[in-house]
Amino acid sequence: MDIINALVAVTNYVIIPATAYGAQLALGALGVTLIYSILRFSNFAHGDTMAFGTGVTILITWGFQAMGISFGPLPTALLALPFGIVITSALMLGTDRVVYRYYRRVRAAPVVMVMVSVGVMFVMNALTRFLIGVDQINFDDGARFIINARQWREMTGLTEPLTLRSTQVITVVTAVIVVAALFWFLGRTRTGKSMRAFSDNEDLALLSGIDPNKVVAVTWIITGALATIAGTLYGLDKSFKAFTYFQLLLPIFASAIVGGIGNPVGAIAGGFVISFSEVGLTYAWKKVVTYLIPNWEPDGLVQLLSTDYKYAVSFTILILVLIFKPTGLFKGKIV
Repeated sequence: MDIINALVAVTNYVIIPATAYGAQLALGALGVTLIYSILRFSNFAHGDTMAFGTGVTILITWGFQAMGISFGPLPTALLALPFGIVITSALMLGTDRVVYRYYRRVRAAPVVMVMVSVGVMFVMNALTRFLIGVDQINFDDGARFIINARQWREMTGLTEPLTLRSTQVITVVTAVIVVAALFWFLGRTRTGKSMRAFSDNEDLALLSGIDPNKVVAVTWIITGALATIAGTLYGLDKSFKAFTYFQLLLPIFASAIVGGIGNPVGAIAGGFVISFSEVGLTYAWKKVVTYLIPNWEPDGLVQLLSTDYKYAVSFTILILVLIFKPTGLFKGKIV
């Protein structure tokens, strides 16, 4: 029975949270990968794009709530999400027209594009804070739990509780749907095939008659959608704070690079590698050890790293991959 309780504890505190977090990172990393593979630069504004999209979604959610509109047991933010996607994608297209298009026309070096994206990042960060402020915001108004601790104990009779929050299930289900739709679009539609051809060889794609402006526009629209979805799911699962999304840029880039930047499958795999590493290495394993070794109780928390250092885990993995396997797990482009 103690072994089962140990497995429940690991599931409750490591597997479920890491799976939800990994899905959020995977969606964010897909946006970074698309920009890198098609537009050929690292978009440092992606984290603040997520923050902006989530902020807009929250504002529309508040509007729905003020009008008495809800989504039953599901969060109202899911109703507001399509509007947030449209507004964020429009901002991405406007930013490209005003800022990035000039640098593409003069064929600026990738490092110049990166510096430009850093400037866009600061502007978007300021815009988000101006729109929605800097405070922490909880906007999940749906049913909180699918399974709570009391229900679990009544069902199983186990000592160790297990909880499954609705936002965790919504995150995973939404991520699966979005990823499936994205892969179908890239593999089955004419526009998606044009994007892949443009990514593989830009000059040959242009000679084949592919419209580069259309490819760029669709890329920004998809990136804006992915950023808004990932940011909203993260905010529902945890909470919204503009600065948090700036910090998320590190694990998102780490996910893209670990999986193989430019490779969508790698971005997904990298997201889960980073999430399970962060959660597993910062979890206090004392309870699990106590279940597995009943007659011994450790003095400490049996925690390798404090949760304050979870981003250090991403950074360390990122550095190791860049040193020993710069193409990533799925052989993406060399960074």
